[in-house]
Amino acid sequence: MLIGEYEHSLDVKGRLILPAKIREDMGDKFIVTKGLDGCLFGFSQNEWTNFEEKLKTLPLTNKNARDFVRFFLSGATECEIDKQGRFLIAGNLREYASLEKDAIIIGVGTRIEICPPDRRGKYFAAVRQHYPK
Repeated sequence: MLIGEYEHSLDVKGRLILPAKIREDMGDKFIVTKGLDGCLFGFSQNEWTNFEEKLKTLPLTNKNARDFVRFFLSGATECEIDKQGRFLIAGNLREYASLEKDAIIIGVGTRIEICPPDRRGKYFAAVRQHYPK
């Protein structure tokens, strides 16, 4: 299960270190795509296959379903870990998530989410309003 929160900097080429604890579950090759809330989603090969199967069950005749499938699949990129534990985030995905210098990698069970630290802070501040301290 993917859990935890890690902050790292992107290098000038757009590569990001994948923490060793996350790397164990993600494997040497994995899929990164546009996600919800302005984040990127990362899936291991097995979880990506499961996600694709779920997408295939959506009705082709429903415009919202087609848009949903198109959104996730059009941005999907296979990433590979290099010897330093880094992976390249494609330019279109960095632009989508507004990733420039720093990034937060969050383990959320079956996937990772990648976003700028300020977006994560704003999101969790909003979520905290709904739960007691």
